[in-house]
Amino acid sequence: MKTFLPKVDQIERKWYVIDAEGQVLGRLAVKITNILRGKGKPIYTAHLDCGDYVVVINAEKVVLTGRKSELKEYQNFSGYIDGLKRYTAATIREKDPTRMINDAVWGMIPKGKLGRAQFTKLKVYAGAGPEHKYAAQKAEALVLK
Repeated sequence: MKTFLPKVDQIERKWYVIDAEGQVLGRLAVKITNILRGKGKPIYTAHLDCGDYVVVINAEKVVLTGRKSELKEYQNFSGYIDGLKRYTAATIREKDPTRMINDAVWGMIPKGKLGRAQFTKLKVYAGAGPEHKYAAQKAEALVLK
């Protein structure tokens, strides 16, 4: 019996909308990553991009457990000497709330050409509410537990 390998043009991609309000950051990132990679599909193949598109709304309302909002740090490095800047999660939430979800998902996606292609299918909005610019794709709402 031969192993089934889907052709790139045979892969059907869906659009999902996820509301991040009240969701724990790490658990949400795992579910988003699995959708982006296509791990829930029966045609999943590790070396092909089988995943779907994900639109995340209300990114600023994502929950961090414990004292992570004060203790968790995000880093920027400019490349120059003494160019390392550190910010707490609370500061990042004020400046760019989409970065928290982007960084969490990026850390879970495999690095390389395939991972970068999968990551481009993630669209994160800080407080878009029910309206966003991908409404024409007729994205279905995905309720996470």
